[in-house]
Amino acid sequence: MCRSIRQLRKSDDAGPATTGEARAAALQYVRKISGFRAPAARNAEAFEAAVEQIAAITERLLVAVGTPVADGPDPFADPVTRRALIAARDAAAPGPHRASRQSPPQRPAPRPAPRPAPANGDPA
Repeated sequence: MCRSIRQLRKSDDAGPATTGEARAAALQYVRKISGFRAPAARNAEAFEAAVEQIAAITERLLVAVGTPVADGPDPFADPVTRRALIAARDAAAPGPHRASRQSPPQRPAPRPAPRPAPANGDPA
């Protein structure tokens, strides 16, 4: 679950992080800690309060380390925008770690072992 939390601290030319990104990271964190993807009705208020508090703390941390935070949605929430952002990132930083995302070549299937000859010498 937490592998989907992206680094929000950005370089100076990358622009600000957004409040939507901070909230998405907070939601993933709370899901991981609580063990719930969606809480039961009796826990919903505490779950949502934790997400909001952690999002606010995340925004304060980003500002403290020099990344501005702007109001706005999480750009990765929209699949079309996500694909465009990933393509732009990959085009801007080609290298061995950003090699093509093609699957490795497949090895040929092993040949079946020959069947042993019958003990009595009859070819059956």
